[in-house]
Amino acid sequence: MNDFHVAVGDRSTFSKTVGETDVYLFAGITGDLSPNHVNKAYMERSKYKRLQAHGALLVGFMSTASTLAIAKCRESDETPVSLGYDRVRFLAPVYFGDTLTVDYTISRVDPARRRSNADIKVMNQEGTLVAVGIHILKWVKNQ
Repeated sequence: MNDFHVAVGDRSTFSKTVGETDVYLFAGITGDLSPNHVNKAYMERSKYKRLQAHGALLVGFMSTASTLAIAKCRESDETPVSLGYDRVRFLAPVYFGDTLTVDYTISRVDPARRRSNADIKVMNQEGTLVAVGIHILKWVKNQ
């Protein structure tokens, strides 16, 4: 029997098609109006030829996968909180219309420190790895 909330190998997935609205709303909310994301004419002159989604938007999708992975843990005597993401890398561009799948897999559990790590891979519809990272969760005792 596992004496922790998650076990190595536990996983979740989340898929979403990135729409123009997602990128423009994210740009407005964050204030990141880089031409890479919102200036079509600028990007048409680039090697990429089209607008790209924000890397930070992909981190948001990673967070969604985390929420799904620990959904069963909400009724416990501890609250999981994110300590952050390590080694996040954006490996390939994400364009409007790409369908991304986030694979979130628990890779390490430290019951003594009340922490867990997860390896995260984000792939597009063609199977291209577009982003990776490691998520760290801390499990905090409820009052």
